[in-house]
Amino acid sequence: MDQHLNLVEASRRLSEALAPDDLDKTLERITAAAVEVLPDVEYASITVKHADGRLETFAPTDQLILDLDAAQYELQEGPCYDAATETMHAAAPYLADDSRFPAYGPIAAAAGIGAQAGIRLYDSPASNGALNLYSTRPGAFEDLTTVGQLFAHQAAVALSYARQIDQLQEAVQTRQLIGQAVGVTMERFNLSDARAFSFLTRLSQDTNVKLRVLAQRLIDDRNNPGADEFSDGPAQVL
Repeated sequence: MDQHLNLVEASRRLSEALAPDDLDKTLERITAAAVEVLPDVEYASITVKHADGRLETFAPTDQLILDLDAAQYELQEGPCYDAATETMHAAAPYLADDSRFPAYGPIAAAAGIGAQAGIRLYDSPASNGALNLYSTRPGAFEDLTTVGQLFAHQAAVALSYARQIDQLQEAVQTRQLIGQAVGVTMERFNLSDARAFSFLTRLSQDTNVKLRVLAQRLIDDRNNPGADEFSDGPAQVL
């Protein structure tokens, strides 16, 4: 009964802590909630593995964790590294004596970390994300199954929502940027809006530069006439 009540309370607190927001704030809320809600968690961060294999830390709750995450990336070992690159979950209740991490274990122990866990939050074609949990108490995270799964599920839902918000915001910003570039092209070359847009899209295809990037360059050129890469006009493209 007590365990059931603890889970209900943990669920309620997580729902309050992980209210929908933009991506940066959601990442910060996830790590803050991990420290607040999960047993024995004293520090937390999120590792993102980018499509090019690069690993990056987001929303650390302490500077110490930035250094420990970086050590795992460099050594290519540790629960943080494993959860982001190889396995769904990785736990090291007795980190200093864990034979899987012979190089990283002593570094963590010297920093006062006795146990560590990594929980995969999401997978996508562009990136993977994992939550990193740190405790000073050896023996922590021996059983993260129920509460850990509950946390991972709710955090993943919040992340999914935040990423959709960011994608929508980026789409709106891109549309506005292209609209500005079309306006500049119309004015500069005395074109209709349709022909100005056609010029930009053809130029994007011919130069293999994304339309959004091309539009930003055009806006920048307007503010810096000395670096104008569109001075030849649309004649060769239209």
